[in-house]
Amino acid sequence: MLDNYKILTVTHKRVNLHSISDFVVKTSDPSALKMRLQDLKEQFGLDELLYLSTCNRVMYFFHTERQLDLVFAVEFFKQVNPQIEDDILATLDDSVQILEGMDALEHYFTVSASMDSMVIGERQILGQLRDAYDQCKDWNLIGDNLRMAMDQAVAVAKSIYSNTRIGDKPVSIASLAIQKMMRHHLPKDARILIIGAGQTNALVAKFLDKHHFTQVSVFNRTVSKAEEIAAIFPQGRAYDLNALQHHQEGFDALIVCTAATEPVITPALYPQLLNGETGPKILIDLSIPHNISPKVIANFDNHYIEIEGLRALAKENLAFREQEVQKAKVMLAEFIEELPKVFQQRRLEIAMRQVPVEIKAVKDRALNEVFHKEVAQLDTNTRALVERMLEYMEKKCIGIPMKAAKEVIF
Repeated sequence: MLDNYKILTVTHKRVNLHSISDFVVKTSDPSALKMRLQDLKEQFGLDELLYLSTCNRVMYFFHTERQLDLVFAVEFFKQVNPQIEDDILATLDDSVQILEGMDALEHYFTVSASMDSMVIGERQILGQLRDAYDQCKDWNLIGDNLRMAMDQAVAVAKSIYSNTRIGDKPVSIASLAIQKMMRHHLPKDARILIIGAGQTNALVAKFLDKHHFTQVSVFNRTVSKAEEIAAIFPQGRAYDLNALQHHQEGFDALIVCTAATEPVITPALYPQLLNGETGPKILIDLSIPHNISPKVIANFDNHYIEIEGLRALAKENLAFREQEVQKAKVMLAEFIEELPKVFQQRRLEIAMRQVPVEIKAVKDRALNEVFHKEVAQLDTNTRALVERMLEYMEKKCIGIPMKAAKEVIF
């Protein structure tokens, strides 16, 4: 019954992040994606198909009687990406996981509970799974089998999130930086300068927005990237990096992360940024090498937050989360042990859907066909009594097959 659950997946654990793109359906157009997935479902004779693509994994979750092996995987990914190179296909055994039956379901549940994530405990993956499921359902790619799997995945994830601390203690540098900044009780209208608009500062901006900061100025060599980050905030502004030399509006916190090999915030520039203001400023340097000159840290009043300290804390927090993963694995094992019964009961419920309909049909046939003449000769009160008796029997009989089947199975 569970053997028909199958997964093909490529993750950060087997290939570098850039290589994952070789295995995704290459289109950003939802209509085109829908057609491609429907074609794959039909071409490979799949009963149901769920497609998940994130920055660090791609997953094809099937319900099918077809056996999945390396030959299937090669043919499948040739259709997914017609431009895929032969040398990639030649090493598919190293890059692609092929999972079937309980192994497939266990992997699906592990992913949903963020136990297989690049950052353990990050709950974003469950939302991504739900979005992927809803999309594939809307496109008629999913039926009752993958629906049951999704229901169970959500139940597992919620139980693990509720009964372990797998998501506690931030492990991302950006999150830890803002968490430390928040200890200084900045007002929501604090003036914040972000220097650099790369991936790290983009994540920093999301955490600032989460805490409802409004006045954020972003400086970057490519202004369009600065504009993307600034657009998050009600009073966000974007500037070319050179404009930093002329900034004279003061600030409350400065966050810098660029690829520069020399300090961006120099002893000459810093007094100009202060614009005559006194008192400690929050300085966050997430760059390697540091983008804030040591002389600035030494000679001006500040609360300094630097990447080495954050990295050490992130490592400590990640170790804590990994300990919680062990607790989660115990919970998952118990859940997996009960899984066949859960799915069997669902199959039984589906099979029993027709029972009420059939019983009602028998009752109606008895009244209107088999015993039609006899019933017609009854007086009104007697006929009403007979009908009530039959309705009572109908209601009572409906549950008998389900009860008997459960007793046999469980």
